[in-house]
Amino acid sequence: MTLREVEFPSDPKDLEHIKEQFLIFYSSRMNWAAMDCVEVDQTIQDTFGPEDGPSAVIVYVGQKHEWKTSSNVFRGEPWQVTSVPTIIKVEDSKVAGRLDSEINTLLAAFIRG
Repeated sequence: MTLREVEFPSDPKDLEHIKEQFLIFYSSRMNWAAMDCVEVDQTIQDTFGPEDGPSAVIVYVGQKHEWKTSSNVFRGEPWQVTSVPTIIKVEDSKVAGRLDSEINTLLAAFIRG
């Protein structure tokens, strides 16, 4: 499955009906969260990039000033993201699990479980 990317959507609820199994909330392409996102980038590419990998979409949460506001659309329902990167497992259009730390070491088990 190819790893798809979406920019900051006008309505985060548009993501509720995605076809992918996982949402990867990530800093913008300007990579303002460089250390955290760069550290997991290869793990994410190795896991979700191959044709036989699980399906995922990278959701860019906006520029740093957009993300840092308490009113950022991803901080509220239904996603409640508090840090980037965060990976959310989606089942039946609902959050079924979340991984927001130790992605490099816990991602394989998170995908399986």
